Order: sequence, then structure tokens, then C-alpha cells
Amino acid sequence: MLVEVIAPKSRNIPWIVTLDGQKQSENNKIRRVSIDKFYDIVTGVNNSFSELCKVLPLVISDVIAQNGSKTKQNTVLKELNNISKDLTTSLFLLAFQRYDGFCNFELKKND
Repeated sequence: MLVEVIAPKSRNIPWIVTLDGQKQSENNKIRRVSIDKFYDIVTGVNNSFSELCKVLPLVISDVIAQNGSKTKQNTVLKELNNISKDLTTSLFLLAFQRYDGFCNFELKKND
């Protein structure tokens, strides 16, 4: 299985290998999958990658709170702010907007 963390879209397709310009016989067990589909297969839970991404900011904020962080201002941050007011949400949407579970993506909030 070739797992593509940054794929053009959500997918689980046969991985057809070309050798010396010729396609080799197709084997449905050899697959190209986006990371969201990989997590679905491994966990058996639909949208599990999206759910993982929703809680990661909680872990990251805990680490930052423990270790401290310095914020820099630049155009990248401004552009991400145009996607969402929440920086982490913007990063996830920028990378995974075409994956399953990300059409109405909202991060989990600290209670």
C-alpha cells in the first residue's frame, strides 16, 4: 500500500506499476490510498483521520503551554487567517480540504 499523506483527493485505488513503459498486470491488493482512507481501513472508523486532526490542536496547545512558544507575524499567517481565524484549522483545511470528513471541519475545543 502506498499511503499518500498529501494526495490530490481522497482515494483508494489500485496502484498500477509501469515497468519499462509498460503497465504491469493489475493486482487489486496493491493500492494507492490517501491518508484519510488509510485511517478508515486501519481503524474501521469512517472519518477517523479527520477526527484525529480535530484533537491534535489540544495536544499541541498543551505542549506549547508547557514549553512556551514565540509567534512571528508574516504573510503566510495572514493568508492562513483568510481561510479560518484559527491557525490550526487553516493548516488542516489547506492540506486536507478534499479529503473525507473535512467539508465541515471544526476543531474540538478545550472544556
